[in-house]
Amino acid sequence: MPPVQVIYYKEDDGTVPMVSWLNGIQRKPRVKCYEWIERLKNLGHELHRPYADTLRDGIHELRVRFQSVNYRMLYFFYGNASVVLTHGLTKENMIPDKEIENALELKMKFEADPKAHIFYWEP
Repeated sequence: MPPVQVIYYKEDDGTVPMVSWLNGIQRKPRVKCYEWIERLKNLGHELHRPYADTLRDGIHELRVRFQSVNYRMLYFFYGNASVVLTHGLTKENMIPDKEIENALELKMKFEADPKAHIFYWEP
């Protein structure tokens, strides 16, 4: 399967939640998150547990572990070849339902007007 293009969700005000989150975490886990985003880019739909998982309603999580912390990045597939990262968070156990709901809202906004919410970024 060919690589997928990674694009990031951009809010109406121009902020990019995923990029802001990545820039706010410590360097070593941030580098590891970048490595996993690259794996997602190269493997796309072929990336499965324990590295990625389907949550619900088309929302997936990229699972990065650094020391004792689980870094979770939520994303969804758009079209046949594009992946959109919607949100990042740090949790010890499960992703709270409110975070999944937020990702679903962002997904709906993106799908309603993709051009307004696309952000290209290479870390």
